Amino acid sequence: MTDSDAPSASTNGAERSALRTELRARRAALSAAERIAAAQALVAQLEQIPEFLTDRRIGGYWAIAGELPLMALMPGLRARGQTWHLPLLGAGRQLRFAPWRPGEPIAPNRYGIPEPVCAPEALLAPAELDLVLLPLLGFDRRGHRLGFGGGWYDRSFSFLHGRSEPGKPVLVGVAYAVQELDRVPVMPWDVQLDYIATERELIETADVKRET
Repeated sequence: MTDSDAPSASTNGAERSALRTELRARRAALSAAERIAAAQALVAQLEQIPEFLTDRRIGGYWAIAGELPLMALMPGLRARGQTWHLPLLGAGRQLRFAPWRPGEPIAPNRYGIPEPVCAPEALLAPAELDLVLLPLLGFDRRGHRLGFGGGWYDRSFSFLHGRSEPGKPVLVGVAYAVQELDRVPVMPWDVQLDYIATERELIETADVKRET
């Protein structure tokens, strides 16, 4: 496909909007038992990533709107002496990350998403993290991610745009297997993932790219 044959940004944008509606419905259809089982199964998938077991500063998210929850990861992180960080909305629509442990104070941001309550000097820039777990609505096996449309993660990790090999931080999309798509319509600013972890498998996107 030549550049002139490629779908336009407006065409991809319309397709992405329709996919978001479909993917929300897929996720909403999961039962409580399926969600609990997926949260437990996710641990084994993530523990196949060497950096997840050894790197110190791990970024995650507070699950909302049916996202795959991450609380089952906490015991392992504590046992390994790793620090868990949650995102805060920052200036310029950029994320910052704050250390957090279960039981520490949180407060809702303007979207109602819980954020750690901490001193500004404790916040980390995205580039200071070693590995980040990202929420998403949809994904494909080449590492393309469909989010909610706000662009927070793409802006915050734009310094990784165009890389061909995993660097720092390693980006890991987290999703239920039912959120997989054959192809995510790509926008110019999208940042690709290094891995996607579902309750069923760990997908290393670099391997997929080499095969296609």
